[in-house]
Amino acid sequence: MTASPAEVLADTGVTAGISDAITTNLEEENKVNAGISSEIAECIDVSNAMAEVSKGEDATTMLANIPQMCGYTNLGIAKVEGNLNVRQGPSEDSELAGKMPGNAGCEILGVEGDWTEIKSGEVSGYVKSEFLLNGMAARDYAPEVMSTIATCNTETLRVREEPNTECEIMALMAVGEEVEVLEDQGDWLKVSVDSEVGYVSSDYVEVSNELTKAMTMTEVKYGQGVSDVRVDLVSYACQFVGNPYVWGGTSLTNGADCSGFTLSIFAKYGIYLPHSSAAQAGCGRRINASEAQPGDLFFYGSGSRISHVAIYIGNGQIVHASSRRTGIKISNAYYRSPICVVRVLD
Repeated sequence: MTASPAEVLADTGVTAGISDAITTNLEEENKVNAGISSEIAECIDVSNAMAEVSKGEDATTMLANIPQMCGYTNLGIAKVEGNLNVRQGPSEDSELAGKMPGNAGCEILGVEGDWTEIKSGEVSGYVKSEFLLNGMAARDYAPEVMSTIATCNTETLRVREEPNTECEIMALMAVGEEVEVLEDQGDWLKVSVDSEVGYVSSDYVEVSNELTKAMTMTEVKYGQGVSDVRVDLVSYACQFVGNPYVWGGTSLTNGADCSGFTLSIFAKYGIYLPHSSAAQAGCGRRINASEAQPGDLFFYGSGSRISHVAIYIGNGQIVHASSRRTGIKISNAYYRSPICVVRVLD
C-alpha cells in the first residue's frame, strides 16, 4: 500500500501543522486544475454546441449559455453582393418572404439540406446556406460590419449642429428612429443623419451594436401592380431598396446618393433633375406636406439649408438613398422635419 503525502511527512518527523498545510495546498492545486479543466470543457462544449446547431440541432437548448452578439445567439450573416432572397420554404420554388441585404444579420434556427432557417427583423424563412456565414466565422466577421446605433427613446429628439444646446437644430427625430453613432463624447453623441454629421444628447437615446436586418416584401414591393404613373414610379423606385449608397453616384444598382437616386428614378419617366438636392428643390412647385401624393419629393436639411431629398411613396412613407450604412431604404416621411415638399409630376 502506498503511503499518503501526510503519512510520509509525519514518519520523518515533520510536524502535523506543516503536514496539514502541505496537504491543503495539494488539495487547492487539484481544485484549480479541476477548474481550468472545467473552463476548457465549457469552451469545447460551446464550440460543439455551435457545430451541432449548424447541423440542425435545437438552437434554444444547445446555445442557452452562449453570449449574444448584436442581439443574436446563433448569429448568421448574409455574405452576398446585393440582397439574399429569404423564401417561405427550403426550395427555390417557394414564395419570397423577404430579402437580406449583404452583411445583414439573422438568428439561425436550423438547417434543412442546403437551406438554413433564419429570422431577421420581421422576416422568417429560409436562405441558401452557401450564402450565409455562421458559427465562429460569423462572430469573427460581425465586428467588421456592425454599427453603433442610437435609438431615440423620447417623443421628439433634437439633432443639433454642435454638441451644445445653444446651436441650431438640424433635425427633429421621432421615438424609435435610429441614427448611426460616429463618436461617443460623453454627454453628447456624434451621429450621422442621412450622411450629415450632427449631435444628440446621450440622455435621450439607447445605444447598441447592430447589424442591418432583412426587409419584408411589403418594404421591397411597396406600391406594385398599380397602373397610375405616380405609383408606378414608386413601385419602380422601391425595387432598389437595399442597394448601396455611394456619394456622387447615380447607379440604382451599384450605388447612388440621395439626389442621384431621385435623378435616376425620374429620368425613366422623362423628367430630368439636376444632381443636387438643393437644386432639385427649385424644380416643380412647392406644396404643403398634407397634400403630398406618391411621387412628390420631400426635402430635408438644417434650418433653410437643403441637403437631402426623398421620394414620397404614400401612407406617410418615403424611399431614399439614406447613408452608407443603410443604403436605399424606406422611412417614415417625418423621421425628420421636412423643409419643403415639391411636386414635379403633373
